[in-house]
Amino acid sequence: MSLGLARRVGMSIEFRGPEGLDLWRRVVCESVRRDGPDLSARQMALLLTVYLTPPPHTVRGLAGILNVSKPAVTRALDRLGLLGLARRKRDEADRRSVLVQRTVKGSVFLSEFSDIMVRAAQEQRQS
Repeated sequence: MSLGLARRVGMSIEFRGPEGLDLWRRVVCESVRRDGPDLSARQMALLLTVYLTPPPHTVRGLAGILNVSKPAVTRALDRLGLLGLARRKRDEADRRSVLVQRTVKGSVFLSEFSDIMVRAAQEQRQS
């Protein structure tokens, strides 16, 4: 997965004023132009947390990390599950707990999103 692509190409990014927001604008605009899922900020935060922090992840734990309710996490996971970007599974060790797992499709989605970010940062540096 190329989530560390920015480091590998030796990019160093410093933001002044609205530059960070402009980079985020470029990334979001490019992501909505693509023929892929259009995720809400909560769904993206949840997906990034699942993929960029060490597992295991539970609904309760994710709600705590994001400081949102468990039902809000459940709704976001419903959408991510429908898209195949993450999945839920009962914890066999504790049947009351639900584990959130990564998927290959989710890894590919975030790898492509990372590539969009790297290109947008390169374009921003050139302009």
